[in-house]
Amino acid sequence: MTLKEETDPPAQNSHLFTLRLWLEDLGSGKTDWRGKVQHVNSGEARYFRDWSTLESFLEGLLRPEHEP
Repeated sequence: MTLKEETDPPAQNSHLFTLRLWLEDLGSGKTDWRGKVQHVNSGEARYFRDWSTLESFLEGLLRPEHEP
């Protein structure tokens, strides 16, 4: 067994996400972090300004009833 086989979970039990973060200029010398997360398996995506939105999106996709 190779190291890859030991550490990679089976594809049907895993999820792949892309996460993009950027610093947005709000003017007057203020900035704020923005982001986009996309579930590669389904293509669903969400833009967010705070971590709670990101967390809610991820939790919703990872619930057992959301599985195919």
